Amino acid sequence: MSEHRRKPPQPQGGGRAAARRGTSGSSPGRRAAPRGATGSPSDAYGSGPSGPEGEERPYGGRAEARRAAQRSGGGRRRAADPGRGGRRSGAAGPARGRAGADQRRIIDYPRAGKYGWRRWVPSWRLVSGLCLGFFGSMVAVAGIGYAMVGVPNVAQAARAQNNVYYWSDGTEMVSTGGETNRQIINLSQIPKNMRNAVISQENKTFETDSGIDPKGIARAVFNMARGGETQGGSTITQQYVKNAMLDDQSQTVSRKFKELFVSIKVGASVPKDDIMEGYLNTAYYGRSAFGIQAAARAYFNKDAIRLNAGECAFLAAMLKGATYYDPAGATSIDPAATESANKRRALRQMQDTLDKMVEYGHLSAAERAKYTTLPKVENPRANRALSGQVGYLVDLANGYLLNNSETTKVTERKLREGGLSVYTTFDKKKVDELEKAVKKVQQANIDPEKRPGTDTHVQFGGASVDPATGAIVAIYGGEDATKHFTNNANETGAQVGSTFKPFVLAAAMSWGVRDPDLGPTQAQDERTVVSPKSLYSGENKLKIQNYDKSVWHNDKGEEWLQVNDGDETYGEAPNYQIDLREAMQFSVNSAYVQLGMDVGLDKVKEAAVDAGVLESSLAGIDYPSFSLGTSDPSAIRMAGSYATFAASGKQRDPYSVQKVTDKDGTLYEHETQAKQAFTAKVADNVTDVLKTVVEEGTGTNAQLTGREVAGKTGTTDGNRSAWFVGYTPQLSTAISMFRYPDDENIKNRTFLEMYGTGNQKSIHGASFPSEIWHDYMEQALKGEPVRKFPVPEPIGTVVNELPPPPPTPTVIETEEESPSPTPSPTPSETTPSPTPSDTCRPFEWNCEDTGGTENGGTDTGGTDGGVSTSPVPTETGEESGSSNGNGNGNGGGLFGGVDD
Repeated sequence: MSEHRRKPPQPQGGGRAAARRGTSGSSPGRRAAPRGATGSPSDAYGSGPSGPEGEERPYGGRAEARRAAQRSGGGRRRAADPGRGGRRSGAAGPARGRAGADQRRIIDYPRAGKYGWRRWVPSWRLVSGLCLGFFGSMVAVAGIGYAMVGVPNVAQAARAQNNVYYWSDGTEMVSTGGETNRQIINLSQIPKNMRNAVISQENKTFETDSGIDPKGIARAVFNMARGGETQGGSTITQQYVKNAMLDDQSQTVSRKFKELFVSIKVGASVPKDDIMEGYLNTAYYGRSAFGIQAAARAYFNKDAIRLNAGECAFLAAMLKGATYYDPAGATSIDPAATESANKRRALRQMQDTLDKMVEYGHLSAAERAKYTTLPKVENPRANRALSGQVGYLVDLANGYLLNNSETTKVTERKLREGGLSVYTTFDKKKVDELEKAVKKVQQANIDPEKRPGTDTHVQFGGASVDPATGAIVAIYGGEDATKHFTNNANETGAQVGSTFKPFVLAAAMSWGVRDPDLGPTQAQDERTVVSPKSLYSGENKLKIQNYDKSVWHNDKGEEWLQVNDGDETYGEAPNYQIDLREAMQFSVNSAYVQLGMDVGLDKVKEAAVDAGVLESSLAGIDYPSFSLGTSDPSAIRMAGSYATFAASGKQRDPYSVQKVTDKDGTLYEHETQAKQAFTAKVADNVTDVLKTVVEEGTGTNAQLTGREVAGKTGTTDGNRSAWFVGYTPQLSTAISMFRYPDDENIKNRTFLEMYGTGNQKSIHGASFPSEIWHDYMEQALKGEPVRKFPVPEPIGTVVNELPPPPPTPTVIETEEESPSPTPSPTPSETTPSPTPSDTCRPFEWNCEDTGGTENGGTDTGGTDGGVSTSPVPTETGEESGSSNGNGNGNGGGLFGGVDD
């Protein structure tokens, strides 16, 4: 072994441990403290001299030696061997332990001289220093930020602009909807009650605060930091700064800090009266009204100076968000913002504001007691220039933009600020022709003064969709957008009746009927696709069965007897079978109700949704009458779903905006997307069947000169609504007619019967709706090329076909032949028309219809087939509570449309 690897001689008496204990204590470091020194920690623990001469007693082992070394201040390292060089040698200089007594650090962390968990607990000096440093830095940043910001120019930030809407050909429709609906007035022209109302509700410390609410700012920053929405709590000064001084309206932390610093500076340098005046003149109150003067005109048709305390408290509630407080409702923006819900919210908020005004000494209790109900407000469009159909068109376009804001990049605030160019899909010629067609029928037939009991509250709706794109080219929303503000093209609640039957046929040809001999699970897979030649019973008061031939019962154990229009039985005795084409042609209810049960109502629902009907508008799926149209899709959605058949099964969502631009360029441009809802074979066969309805059935009034037409009539139970929906290869149009009071003061409004309306015994889809459809389509398609529907391929299997009857035995004549033979009953003549009866026949509009009397319901809806009620009353119209929207976000209502 080399010399430098040779171990040093071991001292006598105990090996390495003894050597360590015998190490010289001459080092000035902590580790070299003399072992037996008076008062040393080792003495305190009983390890001092053990003999008369004070000699150190050997330790029991290495562990004990290390503990003793630690107690004596030497740390965990061994002292250097005597005579050995290096950093541990006492001769080499001071010891370099963990933290020498003469060594100082700026930040004592981890803490010197501490062991275990105490080593990682910061000292109070360190914590205090960090806190002081942090807050000092924040103060410095705040000071710099405050010094850098200035008070923005209000006039530049609050420039008013309009939105410009264009027809589909690029010509201007109307310029409206921006911040031009504002009139600046002085604080002296604003009632003191208005000032006190917003102070009481929004910012009770307004007169004394510095312009900010630290708690509100902290809450907003916290919520934004964790990804949530910003919260309320901003002061009036902050809201004024945000509304009138900041071009950037993004909900970001940086924008919030900018608002904070500007608000502090405005609060310190601008008089409170000026802040209040600016806030009330720039705030948004809904109904496109910016500023208190415009709001007073929009809601009460009076100047702001004439507002009373109750009206002031009401307008203060609008500042919370008119979408949810305007008594007219705003379902086009949010289905939850209904008239009734908004009225409740507005009244509750108004009363809370009045109570706070009393609490804070701004209003006497006696004056407050005068205002316990909502003030009477004007029609939302009473003071707008959007009269006629233009108001409905603008609202429909706005609703589409807002309901698809993630795609269109148009928010409610951006729409309010103005500066947008909105290029719609509406064809001016077609819009005008649809309005003319409705007014022609209305003026010629509807006379409320002459027949007040039957001709009042009559309303029409209509929509026209291009099958190739889904573009909504025309609508009829009502008499006038400034008088009737519910868009009848988009939201009515009127049931569609037998116009729903094509979805039943499409389901039968897509999935097929179930095998009655199989169980429910297996029957879902083992199906037979049906042909339009399939046979079903046309018997009146038919006992409806489940697919397995068991009699259907409702939850009360009641059977279902399906009534046909006029109590007519169709088909040949004794089985009264009729094929599905004839059943559609004459709208035979019993055949299509039973077909729906055989296919499965879930599949009927799926077919309707696939075609383009919104699922939210479907109702009554648990009852056989679902196949007869107890649901209430809008005219837009019905036109769009029939357009799917016109396009050979390609479904495209209806839309109303083609492009949106602003000063910086294009914000949004529509891209048509299509999905194959049905195969071309299925869709073309549905079209072929619907052609016979117009050629020889209930829809003959809709025949167009030289053009092929497919369509379906629809009338509902109780004669409460009537429809015609039809299409050519280029255009699909739906027309509805119903009676519904337009007066909000009438409680429990519901759809009214139309017996006697227009001097007709009853209203059918084959009468006024098909007449309007015909007049409109003749003009809308004038000059366009004539196109034919595709020739359908054969499809499916003929189901329920009975075997031919056995041959009748030849009768041999004899002299004994009875003079009064009794042969078997002679079959009635096979005919697509109903068998003779005492009740009305198709197209006999002035005869009496008695209707059915069994539990299947009474149907006197007209020749197109009515909707029979279920044993349990089926909710209809408003009573169903269905929320509607046209599905592409095109909403109706006062601002645009959300729901069908």
